[in-house]
Amino acid sequence: MFKQARPFFLMVETPLHAGCGSDLGVVDLPIQREKHTGIPKVEASGLKGCMREAFADYERGTANRLPEYLVQGFPALIEKGRLREAIDLAFGPEDGDLHAGALGFTDARLLLFPVRSMRGVFGWVTCPAIVARFIRELKMAGLTPPPQVPPAGTVPGGCGLLVNNDRVLLEEYTFTVREDTACAGLAGWLAQQLFPAAGYEYWQQKMQKDLVVLADDDFRDFVNLATEVITRTRIDAETGTVARGALFTEEYLPSESVLYALALATPVFHSNKGIFAQGEEKAVLSFWQKGLPEFLQLGGNATIGKGIVRLKVLEEG
Repeated sequence: MFKQARPFFLMVETPLHAGCGSDLGVVDLPIQREKHTGIPKVEASGLKGCMREAFADYERGTANRLPEYLVQGFPALIEKGRLREAIDLAFGPEDGDLHAGALGFTDARLLLFPVRSMRGVFGWVTCPAIVARFIRELKMAGLTPPPQVPPAGTVPGGCGLLVNNDRVLLEEYTFTVREDTACAGLAGWLAQQLFPAAGYEYWQQKMQKDLVVLADDDFRDFVNLATEVITRTRIDAETGTVARGALFTEEYLPSESVLYALALATPVFHSNKGIFAQGEEKAVLSFWQKGLPEFLQLGGNATIGKGIVRLKVLEEG
């Protein structure tokens, strides 16, 4: 059983193909989805694998490539072999089944979904069910969540998506909405938590204004019908034309989607605790957070620039 948990956000910078999910006969390579809701997600196994690979990149380099905060927190890592030992203790050994890793992850769940808007270019949509689950998981991690779940059909004050004062046009659908203080509170809280103070002022302001809380069923429809679907093909190297039978479609979570997950830590499952001898699970989470890169590449089609996400750990205060 985990002893410590720390939530973190994944903000999609380039379309993300985390698959494949069940083939519904419409898209050849669909994204992963929750079985009971149909809402997109990223499996924990894929998330953990990418995290481990990011830390392994440090090992393949030199001590000078280690993040400064990681070396400051764990100066013993500059000794030969200590980084590999720490990675194996935290994530589990790559070969064999000697012991489990002390670090685990939940699936990355969708929190905000970007939808094209008649005004403001696009807005982020969510729903009461998604926000309520997010708040529940923040409490499980011991953090103070936003104070309220906004009701459906609400926007923050000063929303930049409004048409005729009380409507938003998302894709080809019109929704009647009203300004709500709980929605404004959630939008302001997310703007502060998701974006650094410097260099992201535009995105902070947009998040504070352009969040729409839809009814649960409407949100589900958008995340099923408004994902990005791309048709791809393979060119025959000899003829320079489309290879026979090589036409296929792929589904992506669009850029600006926001997901979240929990990093979970237990005591180290090995008699040799290495650099985690003091504090164990807290030290494991500290090692993960201090070494976490700002950007990570998840899912398929990395060679064509897909799946780049920005990571942001959520902490109290």
